[in-house]
Amino acid sequence: MKNVFERLFSKKPGPLTGTPPVRRIKNYSAQSGYVYQYYYEGHRESAAAQGSGHEFVFRISADRKNWRPGSVFILHAALRAWEEEHGRELNSTECYAIAKMALFQAFDERESPPMLKEPVCVRRADVDAIVETLGL
Repeated sequence: MKNVFERLFSKKPGPLTGTPPVRRIKNYSAQSGYVYQYYYEGHRESAAAQGSGHEFVFRISADRKNWRPGSVFILHAALRAWEEEHGRELNSTECYAIAKMALFQAFDERESPPMLKEPVCVRRADVDAIVETLGL
């Protein structure tokens, strides 16, 4: 019974913003052996179990027939910590790049497509590593 009330009264995520006018399907050959197709749907402020942050929403397929949503959460706390340490804010393009790299990392590390049902959560150490890889 509690689950029904949680679903009825839980805060629904807000609308997506930043949705591209034309959605371009892209491919990624993962180290897991799968070739994923994905496209970006947009982003929104949202909350994950680990805290609040930016949610970047993608549509993902491993067989070009079945598409499912995939989310990457960049926690506000992780961004704030990086920004305070480096004395500058990450802009929206840089945040998108972090989300996309985190998605690629999930493609590489998760053994099979069904494991992508779980959202990717970007923490402070992840932000550090991805920003370093991107050379930002």
